[in-house]
Amino acid sequence: MIGMTRLSPQEERLLDHVTSAPMLDQVQRWAAINSGSRNLDGLARMATMLADAFSALPGALSLIDPAPVENVAPDGRLQPLAHGQHLLLSVRPDAPTRLLLTGHMDTVFPVDHPFQDQRWLEPGVLNGPGVADMKGGIAVMLAALTALESTGGVDHVGYDVVINSDEEVGSASSAALLRDRAAGKLAAFTYEPALPDGTLAGARAGSGNFSVIVTGRSAHAGRNPDDGRNALLAAADLALRLKAASGAGFSCNPAKIDGGGPNNVVPDHAVLRVNFRPRTPQDEQAARALLDRTIADIARDHDVMLHLHGGFGRPPKPMDAKADRLFGLVRQCGTDLGLSIGWRDTGGVCDGNNIAACGVPVVDTMGVRGGSIHSDAEFLLTDSLPERARLSALSLWRIAQGQFQPGQERG
Repeated sequence: MIGMTRLSPQEERLLDHVTSAPMLDQVQRWAAINSGSRNLDGLARMATMLADAFSALPGALSLIDPAPVENVAPDGRLQPLAHGQHLLLSVRPDAPTRLLLTGHMDTVFPVDHPFQDQRWLEPGVLNGPGVADMKGGIAVMLAALTALESTGGVDHVGYDVVINSDEEVGSASSAALLRDRAAGKLAAFTYEPALPDGTLAGARAGSGNFSVIVTGRSAHAGRNPDDGRNALLAAADLALRLKAASGAGFSCNPAKIDGGGPNNVVPDHAVLRVNFRPRTPQDEQAARALLDRTIADIARDHDVMLHLHGGFGRPPKPMDAKADRLFGLVRQCGTDLGLSIGWRDTGGVCDGNNIAACGVPVVDTMGVRGGSIHSDAEFLLTDSLPERARLSALSLWRIAQGQFQPGQERG
């Protein structure tokens, strides 16, 4: 902790308003609803509750239908994949200064997961599904925006809020919405959780998810195995070659192979699921070239057919000059609130990757302090609710006062 300094009377009033927000109550009510990415009923309930909460802000609020998405079934067929609606709030769309704030209502815990309840691990440490990632972050966002509106003097600033239902599964049905709303924005905040000590994410790797459908030829495993073309073996060979070829620029994780059948039949079908994490746009190109080249080699060497489905849904997010300036503003706000704000690069991905790819500087860990996310040990440090809401409100206020200029690179 460092001493608080340089707060104006208007900023003091702004921060007083933030502190009165009922954030913990909101988090506990929201986290009591299972909103796993595939739980459409739970997502619908969550969307309704969030729409009610965000209706306290001015502007036009709507629930947006998800864009169509297909996935590859275990048998190789393409099938539609349903998603929940996304919340969109647009405030003062004609204002000269426009910002984007994003969050996600979905969690990684399906409706049949044993982790459904909340409990206090100790005073100030709440364990529960989504309390940090990111229902706590959504409460922080709402408190900061409510305080900003209460202070007045922000008629020249508008913003869009997007809370999607599919971030934990790649944002495929909300990617176009995010791109559309990022256009023309000065800056963006995303409310993923910070680390327990308050460290933010800086540069992020990208991510690409692919399904490779392998079609071979069945045959009897004893009478005429050489007449068959083993699709399962080809998929396994593809997985091994891709993993072996990954290097410093990108990682490769072959995650699953669907296929196979009775022991006495040469399998004629398999689907390999694989994830790549490139660190730069050039690494992404290299990973895709490796994938294409290796698929061609496997088709030749195993005499099978392969079909590739998927893509790089999360572009790499570098710490460029614009992002560095936005981090600098947040860091200074933290200093003036008595907080030491640092950041580090990470291999994790989020909607901040997609926003940065639109040329908009983004700080994407403006949410609560917490940890053990994506596990049944997930926890929220509840004192970070007012702390991070104050940080967010002050950062938004100073952007509104013209204290952030992205420079010539602005897209």
